[in-house]
Amino acid sequence: MLVWERPEPPDRPVPAPLSRERIVRAAVALADANGLEAVSLRKVASALGVGPMRLYGYIDTKEELLDLMVDAVHAEIRPSGDDWREVLRSLAETTRQAAHRHEWLADLIGGRPQLGPNTLAGGEAVLAAMAGVALDVVVPAVAAVHAYVIGAVRREITERRAERATGMDKRQWQAAFGPYLRRAFATGRYPALASVVHDGPHPDADETFRTGLDFLLDGIAARISG
Repeated sequence: MLVWERPEPPDRPVPAPLSRERIVRAAVALADANGLEAVSLRKVASALGVGPMRLYGYIDTKEELLDLMVDAVHAEIRPSGDDWREVLRSLAETTRQAAHRHEWLADLIGGRPQLGPNTLAGGEAVLAAMAGVALDVVVPAVAAVHAYVIGAVRREITERRAERATGMDKRQWQAAFGPYLRRAFATGRYPALASVVHDGPHPDADETFRTGLDFLLDGIAARISG
């Protein structure tokens, strides 16, 4: 029986009240503060002021705990809108926002299928919005949006982590590596790259995400209307 269906043990208020929800909230708080490496059943138990063995009545393994954490964050991902395009855009943007609030999510999304109730509710909302569209379009369209968001979010979070690790923001990085790129472009071997760097647009992360999402949604719209 999966953790979503398994009943919790009877409440024991001494030495501390416990529930699956409290365990997950404590684990999410630890991960938000210090990353997934800060999450273990022992550390979560310590944060709750109980012994580690008490957690095993609620959760069998750390993998179950991670699944519960991901589903808890999916409560923040609520696709909404009046048509399929608005709903898919909402799915993408709220997923990105959740990942920026919980950076560790970028390490877990895109792995094995998530089956928790919050995740299923989000999937139901998306598919309901696409009712009437042929399933051979719906399935790859939703998968494409998920893939786009996962890739974009992981890139953004990786860049944020790199800034923290190196102490260099984007402007400082450009100042440090700009001379090397100018020397490389001066050789004449990279004319296309040089043109983009010198003359191309340089949107920020928000604009980059939304523009790429528009390209994807335009493609889906063309397939639906075709």
